[in-house]
Amino acid sequence: MAAVVVGVARHEMNPRGPTTDREVKAAGNVFGNYFQVSTYGESHGGGVGCVISGCPPRIPLTEADLQVDLDRRRPGQSRITTPRKETDTCKIMSGTYEGLTTGTPILVSVPNTDQRGGDYSEMAKAYRPSHADATYDFKYGVRAVQGGGRSSARETIGRVAAGALAKKILKLKSGVEILAFVSKVHQVVLPEDAVDYETVTMEQIESNIVRCPNPEYAEKMIAAIDKVRVRGDSIGGVVTCIARNVPRGLGSPVFDKLEAEFAKAMLSLPASKGFEIGSGFAGTDLTGSEHNDEFYMDEAGNVRTRTNRSGGVQKKQNTVSREHQDVELIARGRHDPCVVPRAVPMVESMAALVLMDQLMAHIAQCEMFPLNPDLQEKVGSASSVSELASNLS
Repeated sequence: MAAVVVGVARHEMNPRGPTTDREVKAAGNVFGNYFQVSTYGESHGGGVGCVISGCPPRIPLTEADLQVDLDRRRPGQSRITTPRKETDTCKIMSGTYEGLTTGTPILVSVPNTDQRGGDYSEMAKAYRPSHADATYDFKYGVRAVQGGGRSSARETIGRVAAGALAKKILKLKSGVEILAFVSKVHQVVLPEDAVDYETVTMEQIESNIVRCPNPEYAEKMIAAIDKVRVRGDSIGGVVTCIARNVPRGLGSPVFDKLEAEFAKAMLSLPASKGFEIGSGFAGTDLTGSEHNDEFYMDEAGNVRTRTNRSGGVQKKQNTVSREHQDVELIARGRHDPCVVPRAVPMVESMAALVLMDQLMAHIAQCEMFPLNPDLQEKVGSASSVSELASNLS
């Protein structure tokens, strides 16, 4: 028989409850509840990465599985991305054994190898407009100056690595496929009928440096980026994400609706300023009868809907210094003239993390006991289960 002794410090024996003078809760660095991801690192620190908790065991996993998406995210890919040269080569430090996940935390690490902290010496004294410099100072009273520190897009390396694993599991379990592409760059808008959402492929998306699956509009987008790039300016755009074969019933009412989870995930990405699902804001231009997303039975006897309607400037600027003086700032360093193409794998990853987390929650709650066969379907197909079994053999 074992005895467990718990020691309690005197200052905690307080009739009003325990004090928290020694307790620090670092918030905002963890995403998910079941498939949980913590990211770490700064832009010009020793490295960046993530810790993945809750991953199911016995999933085949190597660095190569993660490297594909990390290569799509990395800087220095083309003339329309930041010239920073990083290989972003990942290393799995824990959570696997002989090529399989063990169910324990998975640590993925990526070193920073092309730091140029001196490029940011002016930013130690003055705040870059439309960046997080001032925000971090106002909140913490200190910040990592070089490259924006924690607010840099290099933080997304951890998300993309975890998202690559989530995409693999989603594919194995239920055949889910997640694709994203650039649908707008500044004023160049890809028409909806220029892409078939049902058949568009990763090969079409990756066929050009802007990641637009339509060659004609891809060239127009690249030209728009080149035009501002040579002036040292920048522009934004829109990424469209498609998730196919998503199991029915994911998400929970009322505060944890699937679209609410997607909104939080996407708006947490660097430089994101808006989120739409289905028809988005365009739906407000329609009447209720026009916007109605009616059901029908497809040839396989499945219930379907007919539509999916339900579904920083790098030049001299005026700013303020840390000493509260009006100053002019020329933001140096290496930056993307348009970050949208590199955001494509980031968006895919956040979508995958949401779906993976919600899938685990759904299975835990709704498949613990026998299903109602008239209304419910078991998540996962025989083909995906057999595919996973063959990978494990």
